[in-house]
Amino acid sequence: MRTLIGLLLCVNALAQPSQHWVATWGTAQQLYRSGAAPVARATPPNPPDPARRFGIPPALASLNNQTVKMIARASIGGHRVRVRLESALGGGSVVFGAAHIGLVSGPERALTFSGKPSATLYAGATLVSDPVDLELPALANVAVSLYVPGEVKNPTSHTFALHTTTISKEGEPDMTRESYYWLAGIDVLAPANEGAIVTFGDSITDGDQSTPGTDGPWPSILATRLKGRMGVVNAGISGNRLLGDNGSGLARLYHDALRQPGIRWMTILEGINDITGGVASADPLIAAYRQAIETAHLYGVKVAGCTLTPFGGSRVFNDEREAIRQAVNDWIRNGGAFDAVIDFDKVLRDTVDPKRFRSEADSPDNLHPANPGYKMMGDAIDLKIFTR
Repeated sequence: MRTLIGLLLCVNALAQPSQHWVATWGTAQQLYRSGAAPVARATPPNPPDPARRFGIPPALASLNNQTVKMIARASIGGHRVRVRLESALGGGSVVFGAAHIGLVSGPERALTFSGKPSATLYAGATLVSDPVDLELPALANVAVSLYVPGEVKNPTSHTFALHTTTISKEGEPDMTRESYYWLAGIDVLAPANEGAIVTFGDSITDGDQSTPGTDGPWPSILATRLKGRMGVVNAGISGNRLLGDNGSGLARLYHDALRQPGIRWMTILEGINDITGGVASADPLIAAYRQAIETAHLYGVKVAGCTLTPFGGSRVFNDEREAIRQAVNDWIRNGGAFDAVIDFDKVLRDTVDPKRFRSEADSPDNLHPANPGYKMMGDAIDLKIFTR
């Protein structure tokens, strides 16, 4: 009997994969919204800083016989990579004539899909490339190029790339945007004990008011501190709410977070848009947090709750909304429902007027921190939460 048990244990050990796919980068894709205006960027307080007087142009309404080259920053490294492309429901299918990936400073490798250099991505579907050998260091910048031979209207995109995307067409000047098109994720083949963290939230996770090209959002700071020990996926969407239909936090929880390859943990920093949008009390938000936690636990994913940051002095502040924020934060800290708590409010609030950001956060609009505040957030996270 002992010999049989030992044999079964050995067989089970051999059956366990030594490697698996882990997301090294990702973003939340959305359907292009017609008539969308450029994303407003607040002018910073005195003294003015010209480097921060910028606007984020909207994604292009259509692409036709063009190549889109996008820059993404890996978190963990690897020797073998693949990309995931997504088309949002409500859009149309798109044919990719060619796709390439490579380090920004190195040669590109051609990507194939089911062994073919071209592929069709249908609305609401995901297209996964075949694996390709690529020596990808941790925290390296990766370039992904997609050639769209025909006209595509209302492309799936993510506005806050915060890296320059180049749109080129033979015989015409290049255009630039700061959006990702169809590119939802980059995965690496990693050891079985490695996993990923998905940072789930709204504009403060997305990186609104951080300086483009600096990897300033707090999830990027977290990835830098982890030094390639875990993948980090930024699943923030500017303006997102936790409650509501279609693209709300609860509605996109599985698609944008729980199905990410290799996910072990997720953070939730969401709810301020619900409060400023008119939620009547803390109760609906607390119920939504509980649902998100229970759903994540169904998939074996642990959840770290993040306290909501100050917004005193912003155009959307009032005392009633502040009372709801305080009640939500008290529950996050003391409710015992989350697997861990990250107290961003404590890190960023002013010691004299805790309704507002402390001056070191350098908030230009009293609603979002700027790069210094995002760095304070990323630096304040206890890495033992994820790596123990």
